[in-house]
Amino acid sequence: MSDEEPPKGGEPADDKSEQVKQPDKGDTEQPEPEGDYSSGGSIEFQDAATTKPRPPTPAEMRARDKYAKKQKELEEARIEAEDKQRHQRRVLMGAAAAVGVVGLVAGLGYWMLSTPDVTAQCVQEDPNGQPIIVPDSYCTGHTAGLNGFYYFGGHQYHYYYGSSGSVGSRPIGGSTVAPKGANITTKSGTSISRGGLGGSSPGKSSGS
Repeated sequence: MSDEEPPKGGEPADDKSEQVKQPDKGDTEQPEPEGDYSSGGSIEFQDAATTKPRPPTPAEMRARDKYAKKQKELEEARIEAEDKQRHQRRVLMGAAAAVGVVGLVAGLGYWMLSTPDVTAQCVQEDPNGQPIIVPDSYCTGHTAGLNGFYYFGGHQYHYYYGSSGSVGSRPIGGSTVAPKGANITTKSGTSISRGGLGGSSPGKSSGS
């Protein structure tokens, strides 16, 4: 037997050899994760030149049709409102024109049919050539000459139209020209001329 006896069973060997040091849990270095952060999905990049758009869903198509229909109804309502406004303007303009024409015709008719009443006074020229009012009988019942004068008793008389005043005085206002379209009478009621449609011109006076 050798000088060194082997260890007996069950007794630890007095081995001074280095024991393998077990690393502590805290000293364990965790490996750094690689750059793969994938969550299980995938990302696809689309090419705008080759990618086709997704067809609309039935709900999207219904929404588009509803919107287009609503826009069409609004446009039709707008056009109808504009047409009504134009029609109303034409009606109003036509009515105004018709009222204007009717008013003009009525005014002309009234002017033609309404005849003013004018009083005529018989006058005689004095030596100074000034008219002096004389009785109506000096002019009435006689035929006027070409110059519009009435001859009675060797004297000339004529009418002053639209004047006023008493016998023996000068007429106030008036004119020697008979107004056209007027009913001309003397103060005594003798008609000299009838105005209006179918009227007579001053000439031979007639008793009333």
